Amino acid sequence: MKRRVLVVDIGGTHVKLLMSRRNQREFASGPRMRPEQLITKLKETARGWKFDVASIGFPAPVRKGRIIGDPKHLGKGWVGFNFAKALGVPIRLINDAAMQALGSHRGGRMLFLGLGTGLGSALVWEKTLMSLELGDLPYPDGHIIENYLGIPGVELLGEKKWKREVMYAVTQLKKSFIADYVVLGGGNVGRFDKLPEDVEPGQNENAFLGGIRLWETDLRTRRMKWRVI
Repeated sequence: MKRRVLVVDIGGTHVKLLMSRRNQREFASGPRMRPEQLITKLKETARGWKFDVASIGFPAPVRKGRIIGDPKHLGKGWVGFNFAKALGVPIRLINDAAMQALGSHRGGRMLFLGLGTGLGSALVWEKTLMSLELGDLPYPDGHIIENYLGIPGVELLGEKKWKREVMYAVTQLKKSFIADYVVLGGGNVGRFDKLPEDVEPGQNENAFLGGIRLWETDLRTRRMKWRVI
């Protein structure tokens, strides 16, 4: 029997729930949202949907399926929170950028950069998914890179200079990770009329495909197809 997967994409401003690419709902998040509030709103918003398992993309470092640090753009109390117990179904939890990266991968060595509230990042290669925290890389004058490449950077630099800053960073990061290509996710990627040949725009809907791929198994070994590290 095919699993019915609920995909939950938690962001700094909205939480998206997806049962398919077209069948989705959402509600607002924000800096005051704590785990208990999220679960209450999630259950209300998903009312009427039937699902067997859930994939959750979370905007903070996640290791071995556990949140290891509170997010910058939500409330407190997330470390150690038991989503499976709260939802009553098996769950697979990864970083939100990593989930969208997994859904965006089309082969080769791919670097994903999400130009959102912060700077999400992940690397995908040979059935391996590695979540990254590039947003904390140092920038001049005591800043960090996400302050320049994420949404705050547009207001700080102006759109024209912000675009140059993003393309410079993308070029350097692509070289650093020896990536074949870069996928730029997040709403701000729409500000670019044209991208270099080895850089392509991501689609927010790919978070759904990433959530589905988390439950794929090898028919011979019955183990997960994707190694998440």
